[in-house]
Amino acid sequence: MRIGIDVGGTNTDAVLIDGKRVLAEIKTATAADVTSGISSALRQLHAAAQFDPAAIDAVMIGTTHFVNALVEARRLAPTAAIRLGLPATRGLPPFVGWPKRLREAVNALPYLCSGGHEFDGRAISPLNDDEVLRALDDAVSRGARSVAISSVFSPVNEEFERRAAELAAKQFPELAISLSHEVGRVGLLERENATIINASLRELAQDICRSLDLALESVGITAPLFLSQNDGTLMDVEYARRYPVATFASGPTNSMRGAAFLSGLTDCVVVDIGGTTSDVGVLQSGFPREAATEVEVAGIRTNFRMPDVLSVGLGGGSRVRTDSGTQVGPDSVGYRVIEQALVFGGDVLTATDIVVAAGRAEIGDPSLVRHLDPALVRAALTEMENAIERTVDRMRTSAEKVPVVAVGGGSVLLPEQLACASSVIRPEHAGVANAIGAAIAQVGGEVDRIFAVAPGQRSAVLDQARHEAIDKAVAAGAAPSTVSVVEIDELPLAYLPGNASRIRVKAVGDLPLSTGTEGA
Repeated sequence: MRIGIDVGGTNTDAVLIDGKRVLAEIKTATAADVTSGISSALRQLHAAAQFDPAAIDAVMIGTTHFVNALVEARRLAPTAAIRLGLPATRGLPPFVGWPKRLREAVNALPYLCSGGHEFDGRAISPLNDDEVLRALDDAVSRGARSVAISSVFSPVNEEFERRAAELAAKQFPELAISLSHEVGRVGLLERENATIINASLRELAQDICRSLDLALESVGITAPLFLSQNDGTLMDVEYARRYPVATFASGPTNSMRGAAFLSGLTDCVVVDIGGTTSDVGVLQSGFPREAATEVEVAGIRTNFRMPDVLSVGLGGGSRVRTDSGTQVGPDSVGYRVIEQALVFGGDVLTATDIVVAAGRAEIGDPSLVRHLDPALVRAALTEMENAIERTVDRMRTSAEKVPVVAVGGGSVLLPEQLACASSVIRPEHAGVANAIGAAIAQVGGEVDRIFAVAPGQRSAVLDQARHEAIDKAVAAGAAPSTVSVVEIDELPLAYLPGNASRIRVKAVGDLPLSTGTEGA
């Protein structure tokens, strides 16, 4: 048995799953203190299912702790960024383009040192140990408690980053160290930014992981704890302490993975409708399609693994205005929909009121919206349908109609048919698909770097990348016999010499839980 928990901006959802059966589900308002909200959700789930805590094999949590801390610029550690690349890269130092409030929140300390590599692994300049130690000395004397180390083309050759990390660990063992080749992808500034964000969250990660362990202990659960990653796979608590940045987009990802589990589809469009927004993403081979370009987080350009999600301001709490035509959203009453919507005795006309008045759902007291003008209801429904259709259309990569799976608490807003969809599916337990996605998640490993492909060696290079990805999945905790490659991308780089290609391989496998996942 597994417990899946997903912490959203409005609600915290929890489910208890035995194999492929959902035994219990609960939805509770997200607390200001996320950890106490998780404890409350666990207690409510226990009350609903009366399970034996000792029978739980694993607990999976998708949390907003870390992305909230960055967006709100709070609880971030003073951070130094050391880039190895001189004499190159001097024109754009670390922290370039960062919002001022975030630079101040992390007490930004940028340093440039010799080092770095070309795309084929040749050194730009030798690493100067004394130069790195001087930068570390200065950073610590100015209050840095965490350091991000980035080197030019470190995904191709991480030698200098590892050497600089050794120097830092030996001289300042109390420093938290983050290395860019372990966090981001090819693309120096974006990878460096992701690493700095990760470094600034390391102290918070220690506190949060400790709090989550205590939350499980408070209800007698001793099962291992895992956190959801941006790509739909899991990481254990120790990994989360080192790479908190990997949790940023776990909410939309969990919803999409839950939609695949509930619908039985591996290739489709998923529309996750909450209280304020609708997130639209694409499932490919059962996993979210990842963004191909850099992703902005709190105004900072990054390039770590993030799902390709398009959001539109339409949710169950979206306000309906009739000032100049009929407009639905983008402003919303959010979690206050249960107080302010007409069907709950409030005085705000919301999208929920519209679908109840249209007879599509039974929520609250339908008699409170019988007075609504049918023309207004039809106009609002058309506006909502058009907003979703436009968004789904933008996410499609071909003219063929695709199946659409509707999940989330506001999935009743979606009509039975869409012009761009071959079918619209609302699976059972759709309201807690995000928590289900967390509970059924697997362990993954990924390789994404530039390879020099010699003539006649393409197959050998691809096999090497496959084996590296599989080894990473096993190292992350997957049962070896369950690991398979789910995605291979190959992009020849014509602008680089030596038949260079960027190759990305993703492998996933199951956790070796006591339920017999090994060999399943």
